[in-house]
Amino acid sequence: MSSALTNLSYRYKVPLSLSVVIVITAAVVSAVLGWQAYRDLRGGLIAGAEGLGRTLSRALLPSLLSDEVWSAYEMVMAPLEGIEDGGSPQKTITVLDAKGSVFVSSHPAQFPLLAPLASIGPSYAQLQRAIATQAPHSPVQLEDRINDRILVAVPILADDGTHLGTVLLTYSESLFLPNFYATLTRGIVSTLLVLLVLVPLGWNIGRRMAVPLTGLAESMAQIGSAPRAQLTERLYRGDDEIGQLGRQFERMLDELEEKRNMEKQMIAADRLAAIGRLTAGIAHEINNPLGGMINAINTFKHHGHPDRVTERTISLLERGLAQIRDTVGALLVEARMESHALSPDDMDDIRVLVQPQLSERAVRLDWDNGVSEPLPLPSTPVRQILINLLLNAVQAADQSGTVACRLRCDDRLLVLDICNDGQTIRPALLEHLFEPFSLPSESRSSLGLWVTYQLVQQLKGTINVTSAGSETRFVVRLPFAENV
Repeated sequence: MSSALTNLSYRYKVPLSLSVVIVITAAVVSAVLGWQAYRDLRGGLIAGAEGLGRTLSRALLPSLLSDEVWSAYEMVMAPLEGIEDGGSPQKTITVLDAKGSVFVSSHPAQFPLLAPLASIGPSYAQLQRAIATQAPHSPVQLEDRINDRILVAVPILADDGTHLGTVLLTYSESLFLPNFYATLTRGIVSTLLVLLVLVPLGWNIGRRMAVPLTGLAESMAQIGSAPRAQLTERLYRGDDEIGQLGRQFERMLDELEEKRNMEKQMIAADRLAAIGRLTAGIAHEINNPLGGMINAINTFKHHGHPDRVTERTISLLERGLAQIRDTVGALLVEARMESHALSPDDMDDIRVLVQPQLSERAVRLDWDNGVSEPLPLPSTPVRQILINLLLNAVQAADQSGTVACRLRCDDRLLVLDICNDGQTIRPALLEHLFEPFSLPSESRSSLGLWVTYQLVQQLKGTINVTSAGSETRFVVRLPFAENV
């Protein structure tokens, strides 16, 4: 049972605990009020008995002095009108003389005339001792728990203070129990009505209090299987402890996302580096026989005497070998750091170079060159990066579409921002976009992107690509070199 309560969800544990506290509090309050009602009713009975005893003590004084038993009997019976004699009456009045013997009683069968009070029963013997030790002018109270009775003795005093006798009132507790039970019943009913309101209210408040904590727990359980927006939409925003936990959870998600991106970048960089080493080795191996074949063709063209068919064949071979040479040359990318510093004219030249491709596809170029002075960057690799990205954007843009190019300096960084409209890149291809020939139908573009990536890495920069909606954007950040 304890284990089941411990493992219970807080969405039930908190409202259940709050409801139990409400029920216990209501029970304790009801018990206290019931006990207080019992004491008040009992105290009222005793106070009434003492008041009646004082009244009778003054009225019985002449009868005791003149030893008139019948007169005294009439006086003690007057307050008991409607109570039948005999049996076990709930209320009995007995008058004792100065010696403690019965002078007169409303219930003679229980209190015989002239019988000593101590001989009637243990409770009365105890009361007799209490009367003997009590001051003669003070009432005496005694509770008979065995017979559920309350005994009240009020002294009868002469004008000079002489003790002439005692008025003994014997009350059964059943006299006030009906009132007590009625009061207790009303209290219980009122408590139940209050609980009918407070328990659902407490349960609802407890559920609301547990919602932030359960939402945080559910979000933590979905880490890695749900998007970040879904994980954070149920978090509680506040300044208390749960709100602080929520903010720490969001910070943890940011750190995990950053770590995941770094791991992806490292894996991609390692993969591209391995591909670069492989392709460089292949390129070097191809270059040797390729150079020999190209030289042989040039020699044959200048010193041979080919016929028309041979010339056409040689021309075809020359174009094919030139294409192979260009492809192999792209695999041997090297940033020439000895080139001159990048100037605004270098950037404007690129705009002129890509104009034929823009005109061919009727693509509009939105050009914004924020470079107004020479920058400490090698011009050759930067120009090649920008040309590759612009040509790729023009090729990917819609017919009669738009390509935007923003060039700006930002905190010792050159930022190249190239954006084009048109069909976006599928998410499955984005991770392999900078690998050679990652786009089967556009091998030339993918090779250019791989060359661009290699140049950016050599310049210790970064390149990021986003493709969503109808827009694809490449952002390159190149730090300024120390000496150019």
